[in-house]
Amino acid sequence: MSRWSPNRRVLLLAGGLALLAAASCRRPEPAASAPVLLRVSQRNEPATLDPQLATLPDEFFVIRALGEGLLTPAPGGGAPEPAVASSWTVSPDGLTYTFELRPEARWSNGDPVTAADFIYSIKRALSPALASPKVSLFYPLRNARAFQDGRERDFSAVGARALNAHRLELTLAEPAADFPAMVASGPWIPVHRATVERGGRMDDRGNSWARPGTFTGNGPFTLTVWRPAQEIAVERNPAYRDATHVRLAGIRFLAFDNRDSEELAFRAGQVDVTMDVPFTKIAGYRAAQPPVLRTVPLRETRCIVLNTLRPPLTDPRVRRALSLALDRTALTEKVLQGGQLPARTFVPAGLGGYAAPDLPAEDASEARRLLAEAGFPGGRGFPRLELATWTNSPVLEAIQQMWHRELGIDVGLVQREARTHLASLAAGDYAMALWPAIPDYDGASDLFTQLTTGNSANYPHWSNPAFDRLVAAAGRITGSTERNATYQQAEKLMLSEQPLIPLYFNAQNFLVRPGVEHWLTDGLWTRFYRPIELK
Repeated sequence: MSRWSPNRRVLLLAGGLALLAAASCRRPEPAASAPVLLRVSQRNEPATLDPQLATLPDEFFVIRALGEGLLTPAPGGGAPEPAVASSWTVSPDGLTYTFELRPEARWSNGDPVTAADFIYSIKRALSPALASPKVSLFYPLRNARAFQDGRERDFSAVGARALNAHRLELTLAEPAADFPAMVASGPWIPVHRATVERGGRMDDRGNSWARPGTFTGNGPFTLTVWRPAQEIAVERNPAYRDATHVRLAGIRFLAFDNRDSEELAFRAGQVDVTMDVPFTKIAGYRAAQPPVLRTVPLRETRCIVLNTLRPPLTDPRVRRALSLALDRTALTEKVLQGGQLPARTFVPAGLGGYAAPDLPAEDASEARRLLAEAGFPGGRGFPRLELATWTNSPVLEAIQQMWHRELGIDVGLVQREARTHLASLAAGDYAMALWPAIPDYDGASDLFTQLTTGNSANYPHWSNPAFDRLVAAAGRITGSTERNATYQQAEKLMLSEQPLIPLYFNAQNFLVRPGVEHWLTDGLWTRFYRPIELK
C-alpha cells in the first residue's frame, strides 16, 4: 500500500524539524485533552471519491466514511451485516433478494434514502459510458452484463426494481453464493441522484459532484476539505441514521509520502493512526510499552503478474521457472518480518470459506531444468526484463538476487506512481509487475473471476477456456464442499500455467496512538469508523 515519491509534500506542523529531532529519542506523552479530530495517515492520493469510479483501498478508506450501502462487511469476517437495509430475504431458488430499507436512513442534506436511489446507482454503475472499473460486481444481476456492454438497451430488463420507497428487489441470472458479500462491497454504496446530475450527466466520468461543498452522502461523516497531496477532512453527519452512536467529531486523512515520514510524524504526535511501519522498526515497536503496534493478517496476495503476451513470458515453462526459483519463506521471515505468510497459492485460504489445495514447494533445480528446456540454459540468452512496482519494498531486491543466483538471469526494477502502475497493468504495458491482489468482498469468486478471459482485472492477459468454465461452474454451486473442490481444480489449472507468481499473504503493520479506542479494520482493508473513540 505504500508509494514512494520524493517530490510530494510531507505534512508536518510548524516547528516540525526541531520537534522531530526531539521526538527521535522518545515518544511524547499524549496531550491532556484528546484532539477533536482523529488524524489518520493517507498514503496514495485518491483520484476520486465516487464509489462507482474508485479502485484503490485508499479511496474507499474515505468513501466508507461518507457513504453506506445496503449491507456492510462484518468486522470479524463472515456473512455481511445490515446497513441501510435492516433485513433481507432470499427466494427458495436463490435468485431473488428482497431488501427492507430503514425508513430513518437519510442523505446528508436530509433527503430520505430510498430504493429508487439504489436503482439509480445500479443503473449508473452499469452505464457503458461510465466504464465503472468494478462493474463486474453488479454482473450477477439478471441482464446486467448485457446492459453494460450495449446488447440490452432497456434498463427495465435488468434485475433491479423498487417495490416501494423502502423495499428493493434484486433478481439474479443464476444463483450466486457470494452475492450478499458483493452487495456489501464499496462500489455498491449509492450516490444521490440530484447531486450527481447537478454536476453533469450520470455517466460522465468527469462529473465533479464528489467534491467538498457539493458532495452528498448517506454515511456517518460529510466531506469538508480536500487539499490534494495534503489532507482530506470529514466531519460528523448529523443527518446520519445512527448519528448518536458516531463517537468522532471528524477525521483528517493526512497525506504522507512513505512509511518513514509517517512514522516520524507519529512519534512527533502529529498523526494518531499510521498506514505502515518501516520494516527495520517493527521489532522495536513490537517490544515497546505502552503497545502501539497493531498487526492485521490480510486476505491480500502480493504477487508478480507476468505479461503472458510478451516473449519469453509467453512460455509457461519460463513462468513456472521464475516461480519455482523463489524462496518465499526467506522473503517473509528474513526480509519482511511483519507477520506475512508464504503464498504458494493465489487465493488466500479462508477467503469466503475457501480451503486452498496443497501444492509443491519451491524447487530451484526444477526451475533451472524448465528454463533450460525453454531454451535458456543457465540463463544464457534470456533477455533483460523489468519488474515494475509502485513501492520500494526490499522484497523486490531480494527477488532480483534470487533469480540471478538460481537462474542466472538479470532483472531490472522500475518504479511508478500507483495509478500509473495500475494503468500500465490494464494496458499490458509491462513485462513483470508487483501486484496486490485485494478482493473487493469476502468471497473466493472475486479473485478467481478476475483471471477469467476478458476480465478488466486480468492483468496477465491470460486466457484458458477450461479455467473459465470451472470458475463459472463453482460460482453457481451453493454447497460449500463441492464448490470448494471446483475452485481447487481451477487454481491448480491456473498455477500449472503460472500467469502470476504468488509471493506472500500480506499483513498490515501499523501504529495506533494510546487513547484511540475501538479502531477496527478487517482483512480486506475495510475500516469501521462508527465505534472509534478518542480518550
